[in-house]
Amino acid sequence: MKFIVNSAYLLRQLTHINGVITTNPVVPILENFLFELEKGKLTITASDLQTSMITELQVESKERGTIAVPARILLETLKNLPEQPITFSIDESTFSIEIISDNGRYKLSGENATDFPKLPTVSNDFSAEISSDVLARAINNTIFATSNDELRPAMTGVYINLNEKNATFVSTDGHRLVRYRRNDVKTDNGNAIIVPRKALNLLKSTLPSENTIVTLDFNMSNAFFRFDNIRMICRLIDERFPEYENVIPTQNSIKMTIDRPALVGALKRISIYANKTTHQVRMKITGSELQVSAEDLEFSNEANERLSCDHEGEDIEIGFNARFLIELLSNLDSDRVIFNLSAPNRAGVLLPGEQEKNEDILMLVMPVMLNQYA
Repeated sequence: MKFIVNSAYLLRQLTHINGVITTNPVVPILENFLFELEKGKLTITASDLQTSMITELQVESKERGTIAVPARILLETLKNLPEQPITFSIDESTFSIEIISDNGRYKLSGENATDFPKLPTVSNDFSAEISSDVLARAINNTIFATSNDELRPAMTGVYINLNEKNATFVSTDGHRLVRYRRNDVKTDNGNAIIVPRKALNLLKSTLPSENTIVTLDFNMSNAFFRFDNIRMICRLIDERFPEYENVIPTQNSIKMTIDRPALVGALKRISIYANKTTHQVRMKITGSELQVSAEDLEFSNEANERLSCDHEGEDIEIGFNARFLIELLSNLDSDRVIFNLSAPNRAGVLLPGEQEKNEDILMLVMPVMLNQYA
């Protein structure tokens, strides 16, 4: 088995899919890329059993064959080679691989491709198309609020609900929630899935900079994403997602509109003085003024700042975890942000002051009980 390929081209394709490979995989063969050559087309697969990524590239060859190639040593070799055509010469009886370049020859030991796990087959139970720009924006707006708690697996991924009206992406870790909705993504037959965080992170880093169409197919157990010459297959989280709509308060009598960058800056400064366990900051809204303060009694640290705001409804004093609030606000684009509040023990709803066309973003953050200091 022999083929010729440009070193930089091969490296670029391998980099797209290399993120799937873990350092200590369940099965040792998964430390390898699976190379499948078929008359000038090289298909390369990387997998961790839960998620698999496949890329296809054209090479110079009229042969066919398969081999498992050690991922780390191949990548390191390619990274340190100047761009040039390189020849792979593979002995399929001994699994020996020789890479021939202008600089020299490199020999490494491959493995039997038949030991590589078989990938799930694509089924057409459900299919949808979404532009890569929209998908990237949906992932960026939700993935940061997923949970790391493996005891609540449903919350470690992003819930995606596609129907004839819109597409809704939801993530929550129990302390905050993000609902990102697109009115320009619709399907004829509705369905919902939970996609793991790792798969979405890999997808986000692989999506091309130029806008392209991503095809999503899924069945009860797996989702298949396809764009350009890349395919990704991931096992879905088979759990029931929380009834998130029930926790979003709809009756909010207090509304505050404020400059978002100014508030983020104030929270970052004030949080330095907050308790290092609770990260609690106190927000006191009176009239057209917001006072942000924090205190760490253990070290006698305290800080407060005043910001001007637009305010409707009663005055209120409410506590939040500064880290959660900063992260939510930092993931909004608009210059102004709207806080909808009802009571110190009820969740606060954050909305961007200006929404993009076809986009509906809602963020929710749970309050923390205020320490009673003056």
